[in-house]
Amino acid sequence: MTSPTLTRPELTAADRCDRCGAAAQVRAVLRNGGELLFCGHHARAHEDKLKELEANIERG
Repeated sequence: MTSPTLTRPELTAADRCDRCGAAAQVRAVLRNGGELLFCGHHARAHEDKLKELEANIERG
């Protein structure tokens, strides 16, 4: 038996960067299930730390 896959909705114009409020282009899903939304600038600025945390990075 397989487990159902959780799917997250696509990013929309209403999704905003958690750092600056610009349009979100990236969703980082953390191992504990939390998520962070980033504009392109902040996604690049925090990319190394997100990889270190083994976050799943979804680009929208």
